[in-house]
Amino acid sequence: MAKTKSAWFCSECGAESPKWQGRCPACGAWNTMVEEKVTVKTSRSLTLSRRTQSRPLRVSEIEITNEPRLKMPSAELNRVLGGGLVAGSLVLIGGEPGIGKSTLVLQNILSIRSKRVLYISGEESPQQLRMRADRIGKLNDNVLIACETSLERILEHLETINPEVVVVDSIQTIASDEIESLAGSVSQVRECSARLLKYAKETGVPIMLIGHINKEGSIAGPKVLEHIVDAVLQFEGDRHYLYRILRSIKNRFGSTSELGIYEMCQHGLREVTNPSEMLMSSTMAGEALSGSAVGITMEGIRPFLIEVQALVSTAAYGTPQRTVTGFDAKRMNMLLAVLEKRVGFKLGQKDVFLNIAGGLKVSDTALDLAVVGAIMSSNVDMPVPHGFCMAGEIGLSGEIRPVTRIEQRVREADKLGMTTIIIPRNSLKGVDLSQLDVRIVEVRTVEEAFRALFT
Repeated sequence: MAKTKSAWFCSECGAESPKWQGRCPACGAWNTMVEEKVTVKTSRSLTLSRRTQSRPLRVSEIEITNEPRLKMPSAELNRVLGGGLVAGSLVLIGGEPGIGKSTLVLQNILSIRSKRVLYISGEESPQQLRMRADRIGKLNDNVLIACETSLERILEHLETINPEVVVVDSIQTIASDEIESLAGSVSQVRECSARLLKYAKETGVPIMLIGHINKEGSIAGPKVLEHIVDAVLQFEGDRHYLYRILRSIKNRFGSTSELGIYEMCQHGLREVTNPSEMLMSSTMAGEALSGSAVGITMEGIRPFLIEVQALVSTAAYGTPQRTVTGFDAKRMNMLLAVLEKRVGFKLGQKDVFLNIAGGLKVSDTALDLAVVGAIMSSNVDMPVPHGFCMAGEIGLSGEIRPVTRIEQRVREADKLGMTTIIIPRNSLKGVDLSQLDVRIVEVRTVEEAFRALFT
């Protein structure tokens, strides 16, 4: 017999409580407990026989096997996944509405010709998916479309079709008939993801889940969803800009330091294999403009050059403005204080506008030197010499501090034809860069960097 009871679940972590509590006892979040009806099946406990019981193994007794991977058509997606889609894995792709999650997945599976793919859509009709496939310009009869939101019906389709790749769009729209709650609730998301995980592990079929995010930017639903899946990929970017970044938050089969960059075009997403050339087009064209500097930033373990634009002007109103796009506003205020205190720039009564070209959001502290270079260039109205780039973190005393992966940054600057790179002093100890054509200028303070740029 099945019994129905009410339970309280935390919408943040999924912890269960028999009664309402103002604060979750598991994660400590306030006012996150929601009431849901849960159906509990009573059954006799099963005891395993001695022959079927598992036994603990020594580490040396465990056999090492290479996980077979399915190479996706997109090289950027393969890089983020760690080399491809692992058999029997459960991958979750999240992102803002309209960012391109469904387009990315549909574009890849339509290019797989040797596998039978089942695309389960709980949000769109078959006509909408056909229109998107026509816009992408790819049609594949090996891809089967099923518009279904019932978990039991989805499992029936899986048993009937026996697909080799499964896509569920999205997990928040799937609901099980055994649980009396709405789709997207804590219990439904947890139950549906657990059942799909069991199917993936038993059959070895990889499943890609598309998930929604909440207003805070994290995956919607219980936190246990991110613990259940094997990989969590975040699709980031501004819908008003062309570039999208696919970032790995969790990956049991690869590194979380990789990322992929895409450009949204009329016919879908296009891979950006060399983002440096696209993020500093005006600098590569040789235009000498004040207030523009090139910095070398790292996204994971991938270096690329990016253009930093700054505008410094006399404050037209009583209070000077500080407007920042793509960079930390508090960190820019700290850099302005360093320039005024250590270098002598009077910026207290001037408006400062800072922009990272391409609409990207950068948090690498090695971009401090490029930000300061762009601000100094705009303040004195002198352009940074053509072919100059820089990388360095700035401390409160005005010193240039070393940054990580400096060798990769220098090699990236040389690959793109930069003539001079400004880096912190004593950061290349033991590194042989004699084969490179780029000139390396080592500085210790912001004043030395100013003299290297404008004298």
